Amino acid sequence: MARTGVETSIPTSGRGPRLSDRIVLANMQFEGKHGYHDWELKTAQPFEIDVELVMNLQPAGVDDDLTKTVDYGRVYEIARQIVESTSFRLLEAIAEAISHEVLVAFDVQEVGVRVRKPKVKLGGPLDHAAVEVWRRRPAR
Repeated sequence: MARTGVETSIPTSGRGPRLSDRIVLANMQFEGKHGYHDWELKTAQPFEIDVELVMNLQPAGVDDDLTKTVDYGRVYEIARQIVESTSFRLLEAIAEAISHEVLVAFDVQEVGVRVRKPKVKLGGPLDHAAVEVWRRRPAR
């Protein structure tokens, strides 16, 4: 039985209600040929991707219905396809490509994408270099 009158958003100042519901795919791992230097475009390296999808999950949760949410496997395939079959110079470009394709493919309000490059060579030890972008669907 569907519940009514349940608040699913957290108000934010000046921008109206903002959903707090999200789907998170964390630490997807792929091999890709990306980087500023030419040698990075010739040899596959590991990349780690996180994707967060902001949308109202209440209809899917109440009805236990996959058609009312996002198929995680399709999101995974978008990220895998972009990382493994395309080459970019910048991590920013990978994140932009994934966020764009997710917004085109799914009815989500906002998407966050984090791209980590764990074996980046910057002249000293570090865990990874990373970028994070958040993109919203244009107002309709």
